[in-house]
Amino acid sequence: MFKNKTVFITGSTRGIGLAIGKKLASEGANIVITGKTDEPHPKLEGTIHTAAEEIEAAGGQAIAIKMDIRDEDNVQSAINSAVDAFGGIDILINNASAINLSDTLSTDMKRYDLMHAINTRGTFLASKLCIPHLLKSENPHILTLSPPLDVAPKWFGMYLAYTIAKYGMSLVVNGLSVEYAGKIGVNALWPKTTIATAAVQNLLGGEEMVRASRKPEIVADAAYHILKRDFKSCNGQFFIDEDVLKSERVDNLDQYAVDPNADLMPDIFL
Repeated sequence: MFKNKTVFITGSTRGIGLAIGKKLASEGANIVITGKTDEPHPKLEGTIHTAAEEIEAAGGQAIAIKMDIRDEDNVQSAINSAVDAFGGIDILINNASAINLSDTLSTDMKRYDLMHAINTRGTFLASKLCIPHLLKSENPHILTLSPPLDVAPKWFGMYLAYTIAKYGMSLVVNGLSVEYAGKIGVNALWPKTTIATAAVQNLLGGEEMVRASRKPEIVADAAYHILKRDFKSCNGQFFIDEDVLKSERVDNLDQYAVDPNADLMPDIFL
């Protein structure tokens, strides 16, 4: 299903993006690793180069490209390099995202602009530039890591700036799924619980929050099942990782828990 298919993943140095890459690489996919970390970072594990090594160890081919999702020329150059290396693009994973859980008065505009440039604009930009290549694929998909569109005031009242930026990604999914219906499968995926990523550890609560989270592999496995589906019938959906796996008769979700004895922390927006 994925052998020799090319998957372009934004923000794939670590965490969910890398986990999805490794899962699809284990099925023979070519993975395009993109991110800003090309040198070791004191607070973040791995670089685009170590990520590419993990992809190849998992069974796929990989190229590592330093890319700033905010820079149009930079993104276009990365896509061109991916096409030059592998002949096309079959799947786009919009994973790159910035988070800042602040109330309105605590949100400086530099942080606001960063979240919108990476989340909403970055998703629109990567999708726009990949679409000409996706249209040539046999089973093209865009999968974006963003929440279901629920405009209940409670989600906006807590972290307004972040919520707008994250829902912007979901609006891109909503629009493209209609614009390219029958041509590209455009869907979103969101975790039922918090996921043990660098953001959770460094920004949202440290080791205690990590223990109450699931591993990124649960999102990767859900993505795998979504991307196997026919693009014409799998479109315009806002999937939840746990629900996808249950629909595929994966009943043992304890395997994904960081600490099976800990109470899981529900993710925000659910």
